[in-house]
Amino acid sequence: MPAVCRKARLEDVEPLYQMIQGYAEQGIMLPRSRNVLEKQIEEFVVAEWDGMVIGCGSLCQLGNDLVEIRSLGISEGYKGKGIGSMLVDSLMTEAKRREIPKVMALTYEVSFFIKNGFSIVKKEIFPEKVWTDCIYCKKQHACDEIAVLKLLD
Repeated sequence: MPAVCRKARLEDVEPLYQMIQGYAEQGIMLPRSRNVLEKQIEEFVVAEWDGMVIGCGSLCQLGNDLVEIRSLGISEGYKGKGIGSMLVDSLMTEAKRREIPKVMALTYEVSFFIKNGFSIVKKEIFPEKVWTDCIYCKKQHACDEIAVLKLLD
């Protein structure tokens, strides 16, 4: 049975936490506590395969016309099967539903985002991101992530 994408539910908090924590331990994703995940569960979509959560992503509103894709991850063994693109498509649909024209991400997986219609941009064009999150990041003055942007029509 192929993967399906759906809105996250409270019972998904633990698998979300475990997946995000695994990426955070590698230094490639910001950690999220279970408490934060519970509070932000409406912002998440999950990919499910045979009843098991195998991928996730969320949208964070940064301004009236800008959202950020966050916490985008896929469980080992399920990468390269189009699940990440399916999650991004689901998040794009939500951004369109909210009538938000710009979707950005900070990433190490630039080729994945380019394949999904994003372009590389300078992160300085997102003061909303810098002032809401980057000021708390330990990599603030030596950020090695690449900013990408997709404009929705």
